[in-house]
Amino acid sequence: MISGVLFDLDGTLLDIELDSFLSRYFSVLGPVVAEVLEHEPDDPTGLRAVIAATETMASSHAEQTNREAFNAHFHRITGVDLSAKRHAEALDAFYADVFPGLQGEATAHHGAVNVIETAMELGIKVAIATNPIFPMSAVRERMRWAGIDHLDIPVVTAYETMYATKPHGAYFLQTAGLLGVDPAECVMVGDDRSLDMPAADIGMRTFYVGPQPVPACDWSGTLSDLASLLRRLAD
Repeated sequence: MISGVLFDLDGTLLDIELDSFLSRYFSVLGPVVAEVLEHEPDDPTGLRAVIAATETMASSHAEQTNREAFNAHFHRITGVDLSAKRHAEALDAFYADVFPGLQGEATAHHGAVNVIETAMELGIKVAIATNPIFPMSAVRERMRWAGIDHLDIPVVTAYETMYATKPHGAYFLQTAGLLGVDPAECVMVGDDRSLDMPAADIGMRTFYVGPQPVPACDWSGTLSDLASLLRRLAD
């Protein structure tokens, strides 16, 4: 029985060249972080702190949300509290005004909308299970790029609310809990063998949509193949 489907976003629902995107992202984020630190715009100190804090966020920190873990480490190494009102407002403005311009050629993968609508029509609960290292505003923007922002998706993972990142089992367990579904009744859909397929370690089934060679998984194929599979399983 399948009661929930967790969809990765980047590379799964969203066709995006991640290296190019991240290069653009850091090039515009750097001056913002430098301003927060009251450094020169081309000073790399802030970006180094962002990368270090992101690495900490990806480690175990069960008592903190990902955002709290990120901010705490950033504070430790820079002395700047990103939760302070003026700093939080500067970052919010970046994600509202600058981040949308980073779309480039990113667009929906074929079948993205159809497979989510198929799952919903079948009464299957859906989560956008992107690695929660970005704020919700950035996740929602990338959902717009993927053409799925109009869908009523009950669970979207972001760094404000999640207590772990992929590939930790705690991440998949929390996401299933937010859906109110037993992990054994969930399918994790993704293109990353290292980040998405470890959902199997906590009993989820897995559907791989990435490049060859196919890793160990329950199923593999395209998003259209997944839509057909969900219909067959429902029957």
